[in-house]
Amino acid sequence: MTYQIEERTLHFKQPAGTSRGVYTTRKIWLVHLSDGERTGVGECAPLPDLSCDARPDYAKVLDKFCAEFCRWQDSQGDCPSCEQRSGLHRDCPLCESLRPYPSMLFGLETALLNLQHGDRLFDTAFSRSEVGIPINGLVWMGNYEEMLQRLEEKLEKGFRCVKLKIGAIDFEQELDLIKKIRERFSFHEVELRVDANGAFPYEEALYKLELLSQYNIHSTEQPIKAGQWAYMAELCRESPLPIALDEELIGVNDPEMKAHMLHIIKPRYIILKPSLHGGMMGCREWINIARDMGIGSWITSALESNIGLNAIAQFASDVYGDHITMPQGLGTGQLFTDNIPMPLEIRGDQLWRCR
Repeated sequence: MTYQIEERTLHFKQPAGTSRGVYTTRKIWLVHLSDGERTGVGECAPLPDLSCDARPDYAKVLDKFCAEFCRWQDSQGDCPSCEQRSGLHRDCPLCESLRPYPSMLFGLETALLNLQHGDRLFDTAFSRSEVGIPINGLVWMGNYEEMLQRLEEKLEKGFRCVKLKIGAIDFEQELDLIKKIRERFSFHEVELRVDANGAFPYEEALYKLELLSQYNIHSTEQPIKAGQWAYMAELCRESPLPIALDEELIGVNDPEMKAHMLHIIKPRYIILKPSLHGGMMGCREWINIARDMGIGSWITSALESNIGLNAIAQFASDVYGDHITMPQGLGTGQLFTDNIPMPLEIRGDQLWRCR
């Protein structure tokens, strides 16, 4: 087994605004694995100031893990506990050592799946191009006019679930935007999700959630900054809107700590990004633990190229089955001017793999 690491910089078609700033470029690392006959590629894409493994020496650490992985494959083959399709699993010493590096783990998982199984990473109806996966339309932060225009574009394309990133402009303007949506579409016609990215001060959060609740919002994602478990637990108890956790899950990589955190906070949903939340291995743990507690979940991409998006979509189809009804966050494949071609296509409000 040999490997090569390719560093790339992707360029956004338009600036992507979040509560942490605006992205204009995106750095990724592609891991190419080869066994001499077959090759596989996976994407490692940490987000600066967000990923728990985003570090100055990222490329050096990734190279070390790739070398260890190839030595392990040559000496041991697949993980001893391998019963799933991915070949990277809990209780394998190498995989356990990768827990604190979720974006690297996800890249290696994807590369190995691609090497072993070709383009069809999982044997699902979506991977076989038989069904699509419902997705939400994403409206990035911007000024009022920009967000309204982006929203109109999503609705015209037929999206029945729209996610608004809020927290960048005046909250009253954001409420006005949501009000305009509801004047035009009932909650039966368009499902609305909002993502605060931790932008609400705790002292104002419950009041803002109450105001949002007037408009039949499906859920509010990460209303306050991560790491405030007691405050978040209180909001989950008192909020008239369901709360979904995202950033709260970053860096919580131990299975017992995952269960402990969910037991304390008790959110309605968790939102999982393999690059941030433990690769495929870690996300499976999150989903199983949450399911046992009656907590729902869905999967989203995290500004990966089409290589990562393709793997995440196929993973979602494997985790949730062939008949996914809850919209997933997989609509980021058209963000870059220089994306990597993959057989993915958005038809209406569904993501499809083309034959």
